[in-house]
Amino acid sequence: MNKSINALVEESKALLKGLIALPSYSREEHDTANLLCHFFDSHAVVYERIENNVWAYNSFFDPDKPTILLNSHHDTVKPNPGYTRDPFLASEEDGKIYGLGSNDAGGCLVSLIAAFLFYYDRTDLRYNLCVLASGEEEVSGRNGVEEALKHVHPIAFAIVGEPTLLDLAIAEKGLMVLDCEAEGVAGHAAREEGENAIYKALDAINWFKSYQFPKTSEYLGPVKMSVTMISAGSQHNVVPASCKFVVDVRTTDAYNNEQVLETIRQSVQVKVEPRSTRLNPSTIALDHPIVQSGILLGAKTYGSPTMSDQALIPVPSLKVGPGDSARSHAADEYIYAREIEEGVAFYIRMLENVL
Repeated sequence: MNKSINALVEESKALLKGLIALPSYSREEHDTANLLCHFFDSHAVVYERIENNVWAYNSFFDPDKPTILLNSHHDTVKPNPGYTRDPFLASEEDGKIYGLGSNDAGGCLVSLIAAFLFYYDRTDLRYNLCVLASGEEEVSGRNGVEEALKHVHPIAFAIVGEPTLLDLAIAEKGLMVLDCEAEGVAGHAAREEGENAIYKALDAINWFKSYQFPKTSEYLGPVKMSVTMISAGSQHNVVPASCKFVVDVRTTDAYNNEQVLETIRQSVQVKVEPRSTRLNPSTIALDHPIVQSGILLGAKTYGSPTMSDQALIPVPSLKVGPGDSARSHAADEYIYAREIEEGVAFYIRMLENVL
């Protein structure tokens, strides 16, 4: 392909503006998937597609070499009600590219694609490259990266593009949402009868409030459990036979979700049903070559409290990308044009040290 980095940066900005112009809410990313297919066609890059996931391999793919996954997503949340601009108008003002998905995570996606194209025709790579533009990230959908990974060649490790100010998220919290129910016996509130399910629930809720898991993550701290919803009772004079509540559990790399769930079930006297245990915490070793490559470029390491598709990637993964997580899902979302330039250059240089 032999394109200069400057040329790749300009193409990246144009592609980003094209993506912004097409609504791509989670599970409704058909149009942006089509645009990405057209983009690869225009560069004579062979691609594959399942649902709204689009991926491609470097030109000289060698099945005997390990593969690096370059992943980011092209779906978005719905526009924040506070928008004062057209969320689908990719306007560029004062060095900023405005538009829904510009920061989360369009800037990362187009920068990763640019880095992929930079190495696309190289014959001397020690790794294969697979670039994957996935859908349904914002809803952790089953037809997003999780489905795509069933079809791509096995991967050794992954770079996940999310806005991190180009710092290295080497650990990320996982998530479980638990539906809990305390069961009692209904009775009349005026008499000494029944077994109040609310009181039983309070015992469990106090446990969730006070329990500390023994192991603490170096980068993510302790497992965090928060009771966020509660529902009980039908009228003032009836002792409730059921009290339901919801617990938001943020897991760390010190435990996987199943281990945390087992501890909870052994400790509380209520029914506990996870909505899913799929969204596990993730981590990558500090001495991993891709992490060390980023550190050599001056990037800092940290643990990320926000979840991404890392939770669904079953190999070591590093989350890093241009843009700022604080702008994600905000009204009048934007990314600086210079951040695209910096992102393209950073990904290329970080990969260079391992390829």
